Amino acid sequence: MLPIDRSHLYDGQELALECVGEAVEIPGPEGVLEGLTACPERETRGIVAVILHPHPLYGGTLNNKVVHYLSRTCNLLGIPSLRFNFRGVGKSAGHYDAGRGEVDDCLAVLDWVAGRRPGFPIWLAGFSFGAYVAYQAASRDRRVERLLTVAPPVNLFDFSSPPVPSCPWTVVQGEKDELVPAQEVRAWLQGLERQPERIELPADHFFHGKLNLLQDALLDAYRTQLGEENRDAQPCRAFSPA
Repeated sequence: MLPIDRSHLYDGQELALECVGEAVEIPGPEGVLEGLTACPERETRGIVAVILHPHPLYGGTLNNKVVHYLSRTCNLLGIPSLRFNFRGVGKSAGHYDAGRGEVDDCLAVLDWVAGRRPGFPIWLAGFSFGAYVAYQAASRDRRVERLLTVAPPVNLFDFSSPPVPSCPWTVVQGEKDELVPAQEVRAWLQGLERQPERIELPADHFFHGKLNLLQDALLDAYRTQLGEENRDAQPCRAFSPA
């Protein structure tokens, strides 16, 4: 549990959404999960990204600002994205389950995405609590071909039980993070047998005033990793079957 009162710290982090594709309903372990796609004008990578939101008990939803910027970053790379609400959030059925059921929610969403974009590589990203869920899911599902964890809460949740994901992995951490101290994230990473790419930014946990910096750092990193040799651009396709 977060070392704060339940004051919904992530509340008020929503904003008007850009590049919205469609609202979708995804079958989950406890019922329907509410999702939202965001699509670039042209798909240029043949990749789909799934993005996970912060702590449900503290106001985290798919409309969180950091989650929105991760979605927009993917769109700027030519990659469509899907955000969804964990169980018990928004219109998603069920109740908060301390990360256990939320990992199952994520795996169900990966099934849904794979069924609608068969053969497409799947990127998985998460912010804060969502980073914990993403790390767990990537360790269990080999369909995840790239992992991004932003402010992984290693001081609040147990990251020691799953094996280190075998896919390419990037960790983004704010140097001024007041909830997830940067030194604790560094210490955790130093003990791993396989090291991710690390990006540290002069930001607090919520990346207040630093969202564009976060976006630019990720664009630089992924453009370097992927190269600029895009596949032929295709119009963005709906996730739902025609």
